[in-house]
Amino acid sequence: MQSIGRTRTQSRPSRSVNLGGMDYADPKRKRNFVGKVALAAILTTVCILVLKKSSFNYTSPFSLREQGVTHVLVTGGAGYIGSHATLRLLKDGYRVTIVDNLSRGNIGAVKILQELFPEPGRLQFIYADLGDAKAVNKIFSENAFDAVMHFAAVAYVGESTMYPLKYYHNITSNTLVVLESMARHDVRTLIYSSTCATYGEPEKMPITEETTQVPINPYGKAKKMAEDMILDFSKTSDMAVMILRYFNVIGSDPEGRLGESPPPELREHGRISGACFDAARGIMPGLKFHSQVKGTDYKTHDGTCIRDYIDVTDLVDAHVKALEKAEPGKVGIYNVGTGKGRSVKEFVEACKRATGVAIKVDYLPRRPGDYAEVYSDPTKIRNELNWTARYTDLQESLQVAWRWQKAHRDGYGTPSVMAS
Repeated sequence: MQSIGRTRTQSRPSRSVNLGGMDYADPKRKRNFVGKVALAAILTTVCILVLKKSSFNYTSPFSLREQGVTHVLVTGGAGYIGSHATLRLLKDGYRVTIVDNLSRGNIGAVKILQELFPEPGRLQFIYADLGDAKAVNKIFSENAFDAVMHFAAVAYVGESTMYPLKYYHNITSNTLVVLESMARHDVRTLIYSSTCATYGEPEKMPITEETTQVPINPYGKAKKMAEDMILDFSKTSDMAVMILRYFNVIGSDPEGRLGESPPPELREHGRISGACFDAARGIMPGLKFHSQVKGTDYKTHDGTCIRDYIDVTDLVDAHVKALEKAEPGKVGIYNVGTGKGRSVKEFVEACKRATGVAIKVDYLPRRPGDYAEVYSDPTKIRNELNWTARYTDLQESLQVAWRWQKAHRDGYGTPSVMAS
């Protein structure tokens, strides 16, 4: 074997000729050098063109309209109801873009949806705040939306009485931003997530869509203002509008992929189902194995509030049917409920049976902004959208949700936003 040093001493000498005492490069060697430079230039040009075609000129499928594919923007799609709606839309073949600022949503829910539907052009997540009009307009300009399902909102009655301005900004102002972008970019279908809280406390039950809206808390008032904006705008446009006023949501995905996981600091404002589950798991802050039932002096059969509890699976089914039935220039307003009221005491008893835990109950004074009795008349949505609630066994819905809670003791976890 030759040494490195020896190999170097045997390298080929430079080819040159001596004419008249001066050295001139060999013409053959010069031509070879020029050829190499030219080849390198050609290869560089080809690489640049390939990069431009593959990266710089890449066209996202979300920016294009595709025959037979409906692209739905789901605002608040990382939240409890929004994530379940996204799952249903993806299962039904829709293209979905989620926009969420993750203040109430969970990036873990988005990750699960992305794992379930990894195919290109099915689902994308955009981290943005709907209060940022410039960012929202950019999202609309870069994506070809066919419809908007607007879920994004803070949604706790008790919290709204403490921070009313937050609710008017988040619900009413942000809805205006969405409407303006829809108008600017010619997106003509809106499915709006509203609430029975817009009715307030009617004298007559059940509540129909014709019941006068007299909200009694900032949450309900902000939602009604948003409804009024949508309805006023629809009068001068050909937008297809569906407003769904739904009642108290419970349950979770029957296959156990998604559930409800509110931020810990909001537990005291959250749904009664969350309070019951926290009590059953022994993690209610300072109230081990306790559940809070606020108000026992209402004019109801057992003194506690009466509500209409709708399973989230039924709720998202109503949204999909509303999307399918939406027509340009027409407005549909529907109550989404079971048509049957259950008292808070009855709910707690069902939760005890569903969890198998003897939850101790602390009966506390009324919560500001609450009302005694609210349940729906779902006749209109049944007749016009062919929708009716199927998951009406309260205990069964709670059992499904409880299974997810037990399997996800830390909810979806708290990975960073950048992990998306």
